[in-house]
Parts: sequence; C-alpha cells; structure tokens
Amino acid sequence: MMYLSNNKILITGGSSGIGLELAIQLLKRNNNVLICGRNLQRLQAAKQQNPRLEIFQCDLAIPEDCDRLVYWIQENHSDLNVLINNAAIVHTSSFLEDQFALEKAQLEFQVNFLAPLRLIKKLASTLHQHITPTIINITTGLVYAPRADYSYYNATKAALHSFTQVLRIQLKKRNFRIIEVLMPAVNTPWHKGNPPKIAISTEKAVAMMLKEVSAGKTEIKVGKVKLLHFISRISPGFALKKINSLHKA
Repeated sequence: MMYLSNNKILITGGSSGIGLELAIQLLKRNNNVLICGRNLQRLQAAKQQNPRLEIFQCDLAIPEDCDRLVYWIQENHSDLNVLINNAAIVHTSSFLEDQFALEKAQLEFQVNFLAPLRLIKKLASTLHQHITPTIINITTGLVYAPRADYSYYNATKAALHSFTQVLRIQLKKRNFRIIEVLMPAVNTPWHKGNPPKIAISTEKAVAMMLKEVSAGKTEIKVGKVKLLHFISRISPGFALKKINSLHKA
C-alpha cells in the first residue's frame, strides 16, 4: 500500500490537465507538491490558484533542462520521495506526408520517453533515501491499440510501458514502488477543445487513479482501459478498429 499523505511529490507536466488535477488532489493530503512545465504563465496561474504549490519552469525535451530540474530538487527538495512522470506531447500528422516527421518523432521521444528515464536515473538516489520511494509513470490505454493519427505518441508510451515493467522487475528486491497508470481519453487541453465523446473528466480520472494507488496496485488501468486491454487480448484487430472509430466521433 502507498500512503498518499506526508510525501514530497514532483509532478512533471503539472501546469494543466491531468498533472494539475493530480497536484490539486494530492495537495489535500500532502504539504509539499512540486510541479514543472514549459509554460511559465500556466505554472504561475496554477500557483496563484494553489499557493502551496512549488513551481519550476523547464523544457524536458532539452537534456540540460532535465539536469536543471534535478539540481533544483537536490539543492532545495532533497526530501523528495515521489516522482510522477506525467508530461507528454503529441503531434497529429501523417508520417510520410509530414516533411518534419522525423523532427516531431524525436521531440516526442525526448519528452514522453527519454525525459522520464533521465529523471528516474538522476533522482533515484534522492528518492531512495526516504521511506516509500515511489515512481509513477503515466501511460495510456493506447499501448494496447494505437490511435492512427498519433504517429509517434503510441510508440513512445508503449516504450515507457515496457520500460516500467522492466524497472519493476529490476528493483523488486529494493524498496522502490514502481507504478504505471494507463489513462483512457481524458477531457483536457490536450484535445484542443475537441475531446472524443468517450473522454472522462480529469477529476474522475485522477480520483480513480489515486484510489487504486492507495489500494497498492502497481499497474492501474483507469476506466475503460480495462475493457480495451481485455478486447485487445482476444481480438486485437477489433480493438484497433474500435479505437480509431471512436476517435473519429
């Protein structure tokens, strides 16, 4: 079981959407919640609404910015014991038709996959100094059935899904808790005002996630991700077709 109180928590991508809702809900039971993000105005707005938040502006696509974040933690928040890798970006374009396809793919892999690895590697010793060191990686049900207009996002999250499973095995004999949360479609600014009909609210998604975390689950399938996982196992083709028809709604 993971206790959701009296922790010091870092949430990447914490200025909006799921990250911000996580910060808000976790602030109810924790005095120290840190968030980082690229947009300083959004970070400041989040702090204005929630004064107890600590904010740090950085771009996780840039390795040097990851290093700045790690240094800030080590110098000012060395009692950090929970890392939540939530930050992610997406591009919707056709791979062969987009002249900047490779640049976009590289950017997504930097933010969605390599940044979590960097932060885990460089903050592991800090986390491990404390009781219940915890790493939570936010992925998606799309690891089971990819959305066709997300040329790279599905692959980045599938990579993080696989890495999380490996990390859990490697750290089995140590004190770390390694948790993965596979999110469904959630109504956030991610969808730019046009969320799919199946999207759930951030409040509901985060509440469901935290309930499962509190119960000690280590691989958490939120909402209809459980159904998608089941369908993908018995009929992968149908799951793929269903996911892509739903997102056209």
